[in-house]
Amino acid sequence: MLTFLEALKRVLVGRPFETESLKQQPLKRFSGLGKLSSNALSSVAYAPDEILLTLAIAGLSAIHFSPYIGIAVMVVMFVIIASYRQSIRAYPRGGGDYIIASTNLGPRAGTTAAAALLIDFVLTVAVSMSAAAHYLVAALPALQGHRGEIAAWGVALLAFVSLRGFGRSRWTQVLPTYLFIAGILTMLIVGSLLAATGQLGLAPSASFTVAPEAQFEEGLTGFFGALLLLRAFSTGSAALTGIEAPSSSVHEMARPRAKTAASVLVWLGILAAVLTLGTLFLAETTGVRLVEYPHEALRLDGGPIPEDYFQIPVLGQLAMAVFGPASLGYALILVLTIWVLWTAGSTAFKSFPFLASLLATDGYLPRQLRTRGDRLGYSNGILALAIAAIVLVLLFDAHLPGLIQMYVVGVFVAFTLSQAGMLKHWKRKYVQTPSRPARAKIVRSRLLNLVGFVLTAAVLVVVLVTKFVHGAWLALVAIVLLYLIMYSLHRHYEAVDRELAVDPETKTKALPARVHAIILVSSVRKPVLRALAFARASRPSKLDAIVVDTDEERTAQAVQKWQDLGIPVPLTVLASPYREVAPPLLDYIKGIKRDAPRDLVVVYVPEYVVGRWWEQLVHNQTALRIKARLHFEPGVVVASVPWQLSESTHSRAIFEDDFGASDAAGPAADPPQHTESTDGKAS
Repeated sequence: MLTFLEALKRVLVGRPFETESLKQQPLKRFSGLGKLSSNALSSVAYAPDEILLTLAIAGLSAIHFSPYIGIAVMVVMFVIIASYRQSIRAYPRGGGDYIIASTNLGPRAGTTAAAALLIDFVLTVAVSMSAAAHYLVAALPALQGHRGEIAAWGVALLAFVSLRGFGRSRWTQVLPTYLFIAGILTMLIVGSLLAATGQLGLAPSASFTVAPEAQFEEGLTGFFGALLLLRAFSTGSAALTGIEAPSSSVHEMARPRAKTAASVLVWLGILAAVLTLGTLFLAETTGVRLVEYPHEALRLDGGPIPEDYFQIPVLGQLAMAVFGPASLGYALILVLTIWVLWTAGSTAFKSFPFLASLLATDGYLPRQLRTRGDRLGYSNGILALAIAAIVLVLLFDAHLPGLIQMYVVGVFVAFTLSQAGMLKHWKRKYVQTPSRPARAKIVRSRLLNLVGFVLTAAVLVVVLVTKFVHGAWLALVAIVLLYLIMYSLHRHYEAVDRELAVDPETKTKALPARVHAIILVSSVRKPVLRALAFARASRPSKLDAIVVDTDEERTAQAVQKWQDLGIPVPLTVLASPYREVAPPLLDYIKGIKRDAPRDLVVVYVPEYVVGRWWEQLVHNQTALRIKARLHFEPGVVVASVPWQLSESTHSRAIFEDDFGASDAAGPAADPPQHTESTDGKAS
């Protein structure tokens, strides 16, 4: 029989997938690049925007530095790629920052890296859906003012699709990425050709001037100018998020796995550099102007810009300049950008639950996160990610500059810890390797990871210094809080495991002196008689029937019926002046435990098995409350005795058809369902 929630789940999520469906063909270079690069390449839709937004604080002259900021970001990216190629070589079965940091630096460093990555995955979804909402509003201006709601609904839809297991086909993961690459490359090539022939149009915002903030009236000079350049660099480092994906997915690659993953990583870097730098240079050529608050910072011929002006993101403005404002090319660029941002968000809905499952297996997150759901996804992890991302986009109203300030903190914390872990890994390998040629290779690998560590640590410092008051502190607080939660959970699970571990004396300690059985009676009917039969069949040392007097008339009827049937079990009536069932029963049980502490008390609770979901709302509510209270009593076991009502037979037949439970026992053969109390003693 399906409960209401189970039936609703079947409607929304669908029938379960077999475990065999998990098996997929290994990723070759082409499919691996398409699947694993959507997160990194989708940053082209917002990283150039954030560089321009930051530089615009110092006015129009500062915007001309944007291509050079992009070049600096790409240099860092290729150093990180070279470092992660060493990680792939060291962990050819796939490592990931959490595994590398945990293995080499210890569980605290690993947990910190994992906390940073989890926060980064949440921000990946929030940023991707917020950027997609911006581009959707650019395509449909009537939606302006509803970006937060659009992004939240986008996250909810992503979660729904992930729960149903849609998008498992390789082409649904690969096609959006390659179409986006093709679309942006086409725009960049056509734009470059038009610029070379003097036919390239200007961006819609090219005629505007940018009013600098007060401290930058003289441009990028002095300390504040240098600080702004560093801030633009740290903000543009959002282009580096997701670059590590191939090193975390080596186990999915075709053989030779390490070589395939390393090749995918290089091609990912090349494509990211071409698209990002091409976008920045074309934006400079077409005169793109982008500010955080257009009506405050943009000017037209010395006066304010039009009231109805809507600021279009960079890729949208470039598509207008290259293809025309009402062209098919413009529409295609917007559609492909939204699609690849959607795909980037969906990758986080795979990466976050998978990492959460690893952490739950290691005891750092609730164990409900470690198992797959009916559709082979980690359902609880998907829901947790969706809730966190929806809260973020609603809290920030899908305001990208605010979200971006937090975005790169987590990824650079993980980068830095991973590179530090690799340094220790190579040190250990060097000591264990006697061969001089092999040692020389290790020295070269360690040198690359040393450069990667120094550079990622330096970028992390720059990010924290330049963006701390602008929102980076929120990401730090979130990482610290999540780390503390994970550490506390791990200590709790360790304490529980120690307490529940079996030792040589456990067998004798678990044996009760006697078994005292109690039948809970509300009225004398068939379910109570079945519970009585089960209790007598277990041959307890003592057997009592209990009636809690919450209604004098019903109690009198139950006592009279009990006597009329001549049941050879004493019936005890417990007074209940406040008409509650649980407190008098608990007092009675505590009295038994005081007189005989080593006795095991088994409470048999009759329950109805109904056929329709709504019938559950009107049955078994008292039984549920009683069981919930008794579970906290040491030395007490609750035995639920089911009685199948006639309408439940049809529901059981449906259940058997769905799940093949053709050998289910009939009503008379159903045994009581024992639930152990917290002290672990069983009857």
